[in-house]
Amino acid sequence: MNWVILLVAGFMEVVWAAALKYSCGFTRILPAIIALGVSTASVGMLAIAVRTIPLGAAYAVWTGFGAVGGVLAGAFLFGEPLSAMRLACASLIVVGIVGLKIA
Repeated sequence: MNWVILLVAGFMEVVWAAALKYSCGFTRILPAIIALGVSTASVGMLAIAVRTIPLGAAYAVWTGFGAVGGVLAGAFLFGEPLSAMRLACASLIVVGIVGLKIA
């Protein structure tokens, strides 16, 4: 169950990052409130997950999910470039996370 909580926390990383972008530097109140609330919930869920999941693996999954999800959200929500090099680098993050889980 803690792995599910960790994955939801990782998804929330993407949500708060996108809300942060929509907040335009905290000048738009609703996206700013969403960013702060979701980021707090994400950290709280990470805290729950690390009760049973090793910290290194949990933190790698959490940040990796956020990083790769942020690249994809940036491309699909904000029209940021999704080049082969960006996809290759995001793939390296995933490989590193899988490696940490296996090790």
